[in-house]
Amino acid sequence: MNKTIRHYLADFKQLQNIKKDDWFSKQRQSAFNIFQESGFPSTRKENWKYTDVKPITKKLFSNITNSNVVISDNEIDAILFKELECIELVFVNGAYSEKYSNIKNLPNKLTIRNMANAFVNDEDFLKKHLSQYVNDDSSSFVTLNTAFIQDGVYINVPSDLTLERPISITYISKDNSNIFATHPRNLIFMGENSKATIIENYIGIDDANYFTNAVTETSLSQGASLKHYKIQQESSNAFHIGSLNTSQNKDSRFESHSISIGGALVRNDINARLNKEGAEIMMNGLYMTDNAQHIDNHTRVDHFKPYTQSNQNYRGVLNGKSRGVFNGKVVVHPQAQKIEAYQNNANLLLSDDAEIDTKPELEIYADDVKCNHGATIGQLDNDMLFYLRSRAIDEQTARSLLTYAFADEIINNISFQSIKNKLEHLIIGRLPDSSLIREYV
Repeated sequence: MNKTIRHYLADFKQLQNIKKDDWFSKQRQSAFNIFQESGFPSTRKENWKYTDVKPITKKLFSNITNSNVVISDNEIDAILFKELECIELVFVNGAYSEKYSNIKNLPNKLTIRNMANAFVNDEDFLKKHLSQYVNDDSSSFVTLNTAFIQDGVYINVPSDLTLERPISITYISKDNSNIFATHPRNLIFMGENSKATIIENYIGIDDANYFTNAVTETSLSQGASLKHYKIQQESSNAFHIGSLNTSQNKDSRFESHSISIGGALVRNDINARLNKEGAEIMMNGLYMTDNAQHIDNHTRVDHFKPYTQSNQNYRGVLNGKSRGVFNGKVVVHPQAQKIEAYQNNANLLLSDDAEIDTKPELEIYADDVKCNHGATIGQLDNDMLFYLRSRAIDEQTARSLLTYAFADEIINNISFQSIKNKLEHLIIGRLPDSSLIREYV
């Protein structure tokens, strides 16, 4: 047993001692046993071929939540979606902050709790649904999350409810003088014909050195509709491994909007199971990298039944010596006739040292389907640069405007105007001459 695994084992024993009367202890132990046996993935595994997690495995992160960090009102105001009037859940270094959260005055029968509270009050429901929409042995990081669940969010939207206010879940990480890991776990259950918008926001302050290992499970009942936004703005010294897993029933619709602009090493996994006829998923993604950042997006959609649809559109903007990865896989199972599946990955390289590995895949076992995929890699269009320069726009601003236009195609797919405005502001802020760009757009 190497030093890192011994360290995680010591933290796990400490947590099990704290949670010794917890009904989830056996599941924790089972998950940790799988993690201990498999260890962290190496680049010898096909799914991790382009992403080396040694920078994570070499560090001895503290896995026990520490809630002693103080966040100022000014820091909170700069982070939260104040203009949206959200139902708000805020976590600081993995611990729920009642001070900055707002889950009062909820519609009838809507249940929203932080996970630590749900473990006490919603045991029967969690026993039936927690860890049912993700395979604990599918990833070492998923098993690690299951073993170390301490907090997160539990949401149960009742049948026929259309939730007008978005639910905003914000995970804030701030330097607390030692390197730490958090393992947020989110469980979202959508009743029949229900509708909701959920925002997961991961953000780092003060260039803190930490590791976020997040898992989100969603289950959509017949006719349910969920719009899910994940905005990853971790600090430049942070590591982020995230797993989003959705299980869909008849005529349900899931929208995934994944925006990654932070973090030193980032991996986003999205796994979708279209279990019944009429299920539909749209996956919309943007990643922007600079310096030595590494962002990896892995998606998998399983079409199990006929008349299901999936549409994936990811774009990357890479600068400096950064590296991006896109691996999108669609599996059409034998009984899934009459399905439609589309994949597209477009990448813009802004420097000679930036690198992208893109691998869209189709695995088809049915013969009456409509499927296609494609990937492109390119640089800024010289003719468009010349056109803008001829209109008295300097070269740097022209390059930034064209970069913004490339990225904004993903943002334009967002129907929620307030979220769209916030994301456009974030993208512009990543570009040179941001104040000038705002005058043009």
